[in-house]
Order: sequence, then structure tokens, then C-alpha cells
Amino acid sequence: MSLQSPVVATYGSSDPATALVVLLHGRGSDEEEILGLARGLPPGPSYAAVRAPIREGGGFAWFANRGIGRPVAASLRTTMEWFREWLDAQAPAGRPVVVIGFSGGAAFAGGLVLDDPTRYAAAGLLHGTLPFDAGVPVTPARLAGLPVFLARSPDDIVIPRDLLSRTWDYLTGESGAPAYALQEAGGHGISASTVAHLGSWLAQRLAFLASHPPDAGRERAWVDMPAGVLPERRGDRPSVSTNTPQEQLTQQATGPLQERLYTRVLDLPGVQPRPSAISVPGARAFALAVSDGPPEAFIVPQVGEFAHLHPEYDGSLHLTLPLPLAAELIGKGWGVAHPLAGLRVSLGMVMVFGPRNDEELQVVSAIVATSHAWARGTAD
Repeated sequence: MSLQSPVVATYGSSDPATALVVLLHGRGSDEEEILGLARGLPPGPSYAAVRAPIREGGGFAWFANRGIGRPVAASLRTTMEWFREWLDAQAPAGRPVVVIGFSGGAAFAGGLVLDDPTRYAAAGLLHGTLPFDAGVPVTPARLAGLPVFLARSPDDIVIPRDLLSRTWDYLTGESGAPAYALQEAGGHGISASTVAHLGSWLAQRLAFLASHPPDAGRERAWVDMPAGVLPERRGDRPSVSTNTPQEQLTQQATGPLQERLYTRVLDLPGVQPRPSAISVPGARAFALAVSDGPPEAFIVPQVGEFAHLHPEYDGSLHLTLPLPLAAELIGKGWGVAHPLAGLRVSLGMVMVFGPRNDEELQVVSAIVATSHAWARGTAD
């Protein structure tokens, strides 16, 4: 298939060094219609609305369909390669790129980030589905470290409900993405409320990128892990809330197991107990008065809080890990990303599920010990 050169409408900064936010329209629409979204988003970045390459009716489409929300794999591959050729010319390595798509554009944006997650700084998927079964990987922890804004409506009658649910479950769970998930009534359209939430999310992500250079540090290993390797967690993942405060809703640790975990963490060198400076009432923080670890090793650097244990009704923990270890933890079923990771808190902030038995207590204790070693500056 021969595709014409991209047609692009722009808005905002013309500085080639500033972040590039790419807007992707829905099926049958065009670049001018989606460009209007930029007027409700933060000033500062460059906005580029790209016209899809396949003519359809009075507008354009990103790929051939085998049903609504179900791309033909070969067509999706062709248009993604076409898009990447344009993108790589506009945004060389080092320039942050955020892709935001609506409906069919959301499926295309999802395909782009699943195909090459490290190419993008964040993604917004508005009232669409990921391109499942279309030749892009949808595997555990595939999007670890990539903040995603996800909006859907229970009244949407355009995108099949099974695809909306599958997208929601994957992005808020095993994908590893720090997912800001918004569900509002209103059907298949972008409401003023969604634009306001999206704008706030985007502003926070861009501010985080400006103040947190990429971590080029050394590889780090698990500390005190049985057999030296993080094992797979057995069974299904527990249910977790998709908003903040982030809570573990099922499979909670028993009270005695929580107390044994708490005591073990307090026995780590230099750990001081205190009420959490950021979590819900009753959450117990683990803090270091003295450390040589980097700021991103802490949930609240100002008070040395690197982890906290939630109240007994929840029993999970929040802590920070180097991103490769956070991705491994999520991929092996021990936790999920925090929805505000990479926005307001460290990109490696995760929820760790409470232990269900003595074997899991050993593993969870080692996970906390690894976070502690990173915060102290003693991690390998």
C-alpha cells in the first residue's frame, strides 16, 4: 500500500526542543477536528494533529477494520511504520512525545505504544480500545513506566463493551502502566470534564519530565530474595481500586501477617516508624533519617518515607523501586503501578499486594528490603 505524506495541523509552540503532543482523530474524521482539543490543553508544548492515511467516506481512518475496534494486523503495521517515519523526523531521540487518540485514534495510539513503549513519554486513550489480536504485544508489564490517561463512558454504544472492558482491565492492571483511569457518563464523545482531567494529567506529566531526567543508573538486583530471583506470584491478581487512594480490595493479608511484615521492616537498618505523610489515615510509614539514595527512591523525599503499610482493611504496601525491578514485580503478579507514578510521585512507585501466607511474607519482605537498600544508597 502506498500512502501519501502526512497532512498535519499544528497549534502551540514551534520550538523543536519542546515536548511534542500528537493528536490522533477518530475514524471518519480529520486532523482539523481533533486539533480543537489542543485549545483546552496546557500551553507550552507543540501540538500536532495528524490526518490518518486511509480515506474513508468523508474523512480518514488509521487502519482497515475487521470489525469495530478490531484492526487488520497488516494494515495497522503499515500505518504504524508510516507514522513512525514522520514522527522520527519531527522528534529525534530525546524530545518527549505524548500521543493522544480518540476512538479509532485511541486504538492507533495504543498500537504505537504497545509496539515501542520506550519511544513515548505518555499516552492518552479517549473512548477507544487497544488493538488486541492485531500483531502488537499485549503482555504483562509491557507498558511499565509509561503513564496512560484512559477515559471511557458506560454509555458508549460505539466501541464493543467487551473491548472497552478488556482495555480497562489490562491498562489498570497487568500492563504495568501508571494508569489515570476516568469513567464518566456521556457516551462516545469528549466532554468538557474529560478535557479538564486530561489537561491536568498532561500538565503534571510534562512538569515531571522537565524536573526528572531519565535514570541512566546502574542495574540493580533484588535484596534478600529467596533463591535470589523474584518468583511468580501464584493465582489471580487481587482487585485494586482504579482511582486514588489506591487500595487492595480482595485477597488481603491477615492481621497477624501484616504485623509480622511490619516488624520485619522495622528491623532493617536505620528504619524509623512514623505516620505516613501522604497516605490514608492509619497508614504506617517506613522512613530513613539518613540516606545516600536518590530522591526517586522515596515516596516523600522530604521526610525520608520510602514505603508505607496500609491499614488492616487493605494490608498492601506502597513503595518505590528502580523501574526495571518495578516492571518485573508487576509482570510476575506481585503488584501494580501507582496511577500517579511519573506525575506526582516516583515513576517506580508501586502497590505491593499483602502476603497471603508465610512463603509470600518472605518474598514481600525481600521486596521491601530492596526498596530500602535503594533508598539507603546500598543497592547493588
